[in-house]
Amino acid sequence: MTLTMWVVLSAVTAYAIKVSGYLLPQSVLDRPPVHELAGTLTVGLLASLTTMNTVASGQALALDSRLLALAAGAIALKLRSPYIVVVIAGAAASAIGRRLGLP
Repeated sequence: MTLTMWVVLSAVTAYAIKVSGYLLPQSVLDRPPVHELAGTLTVGLLASLTTMNTVASGQALALDSRLLALAAGAIALKLRSPYIVVVIAGAAASAIGRRLGLP
């Protein structure tokens, strides 16, 4: 299969999954396991995207100041800091890492 076919197949599959959500009866969507699964998948997807954008550089791992920013943001979130504090903590940690010579 060519790359174009894979892209078309994935687009059709994503569209079919989205449409199937509209076709399900409300009684199925209101079940607690469905709500729990939706919340878990959302958190998992965001965590994986954040991790990949932080430690990946093409096909290789890149351990740099972005990892410090992620750790500082995670600590700030754990301490229940406001969002702006989380962003500032991450930016400050990244700046310190770059100042110390990390890429």
